[in-house]
Amino acid sequence: MPLRLVVGAQYRDSALSVYIKIAALAMRPENCRAKVTTIAAYLGLSVSEVERALTQLTTAGSDGIAEVITRRRTSRDGEGESAERWVRPAEEGELFVWVPAPAATSLPPRQLRLYAVIAYAQIRRMPLSLAELRAVVRHQYGDSAGEPLGERQVMRLLDDLEGSGWVTIHRRQGPRGRHAYEAHPRPLHPVLDDTDTAPAEPPAPAARATAAPDIHDGSAPRTADGSPATEEDRTTDRPLTSEGCGGIRRRRDAGSSATGHGEKRSNKTAAGSYRGPGLQLSPRVWQVLEPVRHELPAISPYVLRRIGQEIGRQLSAGVGTERLTARLTARYSRLTAHGPAAEHAHRGEVGRWILGAGLVRHGCRLPSCESGTTWSTGERCHLCADIAAAQADAAGAQRRAVAEPRPEPPARPRPPVRWLPWPPPPEPGPEPPGPDEREQLRAAATPEAVRQALVEHGAPAAIRLYGRALVLPHLIATEHDEGTPA
Repeated sequence: MPLRLVVGAQYRDSALSVYIKIAALAMRPENCRAKVTTIAAYLGLSVSEVERALTQLTTAGSDGIAEVITRRRTSRDGEGESAERWVRPAEEGELFVWVPAPAATSLPPRQLRLYAVIAYAQIRRMPLSLAELRAVVRHQYGDSAGEPLGERQVMRLLDDLEGSGWVTIHRRQGPRGRHAYEAHPRPLHPVLDDTDTAPAEPPAPAARATAAPDIHDGSAPRTADGSPATEEDRTTDRPLTSEGCGGIRRRRDAGSSATGHGEKRSNKTAAGSYRGPGLQLSPRVWQVLEPVRHELPAISPYVLRRIGQEIGRQLSAGVGTERLTARLTARYSRLTAHGPAAEHAHRGEVGRWILGAGLVRHGCRLPSCESGTTWSTGERCHLCADIAAAQADAAGAQRRAVAEPRPEPPARPRPPVRWLPWPPPPEPGPEPPGPDEREQLRAAATPEAVRQALVEHGAPAAIRLYGRALVLPHLIATEHDEGTPA
């Protein structure tokens, strides 16, 4: 698939699914001769949605490139036949991504776009952030059409994609604490139906919800592809009929508000009873929960359902049932060592403890490590031992550095102090005359007398005797103080 089709904002999410199906069918000698209704039935989409996607794929964009080429066919008697379609050949140096054909039929279009981006980044070894994934999934309808989805909607899409088995999310294991995403060429487990959460009976209708449901795209359900059904269609493969795809319905639980991981929690009545679908757990989940079996009645159906999903995820990843049971038994015994679990975890909190502490694996990054011990051999994990030894060495070095006092540097010799004699104070000069004598002296002053006073007593004493008006003209003369005024 061309990368421009994956990241281009001009293409709808359904265009990816239609392109993959046409490319797969066009590998036959006669190319793709399937009708629009047949393609829609294969992909689980409405006929109108497939037609809109085909319009975008067969129309040349601003660059003059059309992804799908269509040729109309007519029989010999003049009646029209289904069109012949095939995808354009890739150009030299064009960026592309390999996507398995079954992914188009088993994944919704929006999850398929995320899968293609993750598969491309995995081959290129590019770390992905949530902001980069948001940039490729956008609103399809309404006033927000073309804008990226919110972080919460993208995280729920990723959780649903991981639950399908096509992608594994290694949380906080990427560079700089990011999630590492791993795309698989085929799902890790068949996703036909959730047998652990199959309802025992149809859910009862509830009262009007107090708030709008929190769905994946916008603030209201999308109705452009047909009317949502109130009954579940639990079949996975539908026989193709000449009347078209038919029977395509979207699941909607009436009278409930959405919660995490696609779970539905109904409104509570005055009695506070749970009105959602009945809960059923598989035998392997019951085997893992055997150590806490007597605590299960106190756990709400929603939390118990989350516990079942977490156990199923770990079992699908290769963790054995015996290992999960032993892990839960050891930690639950430590929790109840000094009394019943209800004293340490209040009523209703035991389920959260199982999710947050009882089932979480402790140890290093090696999958075989179980709380510092290799599960298959029972020996201590060598990586955990190396980490503990390195930490002990670092702590010992720090303690030694604190315990051992640092030697004081030798004192530098100070140079000898040399005291300079204080200069003698200047001579004050003659005592200043009284006011009357000063007036007489200044009245009889001549230039020769003023210059004589400057030479004998200096400028300050001469100013005190004759005043500034008589002394300053002689101070700026060149023969006094080399022409520099005092």
